[in-house]
Amino acid sequence: MAAGEAPPPLSARVEYVLRGACAAMAAAGALLLGLSAQTKTVLFVQKKAVPKDVQALWVLIVAASAAAGYHVVQLARCLYMARLSTAGGGGGSRRLSREIACVSFLLDKGCAYMVFATTVAALQACFVGLIGVEALQWSKLCNIYTRFCEQAAAGMVCSMLAAGGMAILAAFSARELFRRPDASSAAGALGWNGSQGSSSEL
Repeated sequence: MAAGEAPPPLSARVEYVLRGACAAMAAAGALLLGLSAQTKTVLFVQKKAVPKDVQALWVLIVAASAAAGYHVVQLARCLYMARLSTAGGGGGSRRLSREIACVSFLLDKGCAYMVFATTVAALQACFVGLIGVEALQWSKLCNIYTRFCEQAAAGMVCSMLAAGGMAILAAFSARELFRRPDASSAAGALGWNGSQGSSSEL
């Protein structure tokens, strides 16, 4: 930071931390799930467990990767806008409009829902592999592919933490959105003040 340059406001710093943490946790979850694989010999036949064997795990990997990329892009956007605002003296023209803030809020909310829903679906699918279903003759798999299940569980924990962070970030985005004045109301207020000023001059 250059000498004499004002630090970003507290709300901006909180957003930076939240977006960075969400991106890191989502990326960690995707990596842990994507790299989880284990080969075992069952009845003299080698079988390999991979995330694609459980469709819900594969969907979670894609969702977590997309969420991590989204928050990295949003973090870069926030840093860029902060730099522009600082370079321009903090003028209002450098700030996000209410429409763009609304789109950002909707994307944050949708991203949180997506990661949470896919994580819950993956947990449900893996719970079957953990305890089995005797009525359907589905045997327990985690006592065979122990390392695979442990790594998948760690990835789902990271994804769930990322979903919680994204929910907090969506609430933070909503707060920032409703704190912004509407452009039409602001223009109306300026027009009203202008008319008052001209009438007072008369």
